[in-house]
Amino acid sequence: MKKRFETKTLALLGLMAALLLIMAYTPLGYLNIGALAITFNTIPVAIAAYAMGPLGGGIIGGFFGLTSFLQCFGLSKLGTALFAINPALTVFQCFVPRILDGILVGFIASVLRKKNAPVPVGSAVTGFGAAFFNTLFYMSSLMILFGSSDTIQTYWDTVAPGRNVIVFVALFVGVNAVVEWFSTAVITCAVCSGLQKAGFIRRQTAR
Repeated sequence: MKKRFETKTLALLGLMAALLLIMAYTPLGYLNIGALAITFNTIPVAIAAYAMGPLGGGIIGGFFGLTSFLQCFGLSKLGTALFAINPALTVFQCFVPRILDGILVGFIASVLRKKNAPVPVGSAVTGFGAAFFNTLFYMSSLMILFGSSDTIQTYWDTVAPGRNVIVFVALFVGVNAVVEWFSTAVITCAVCSGLQKAGFIRRQTAR
């Protein structure tokens, strides 16, 4: 029984990684609006985190970072600009926030499952958390690493002239972030509920 679940876990991990790679190069993954994009790539991260905990979340978060980094080669205006400023910091910006996101929501999902939270509730919370923390970590690292660059200063003067950093970030991500958070929660809930019925997600018992 354990071996069967391990096989299913590996299959699910591979499926989420493949899905991320597909989403990165089709309209399924990004809805570009100006400099930023509504991304649905946090959904595979959330599913992996809920099904496999911090390890699965971190691995798929790393794949998310890879797809984000590849966007810097002409597919993303902001990513391309940041790579031209500092390639090394851009690598950090793409990978580290996404890996930390997957690990963190993996821990949250593990706690919820051990507490026997219903799958729809636990997976929805995990999905919301994956999208929310992705926005938080990404924007925090963006401002820390590139906030003083001409590229970000230009966006700042355009979006929120004379305003502080909190107002700028709120206006910069805008409604995009809110759409990401709730859509990721809903879709993760639906997918994880189906995966649980199919036997890909085991129910954990409280200790």
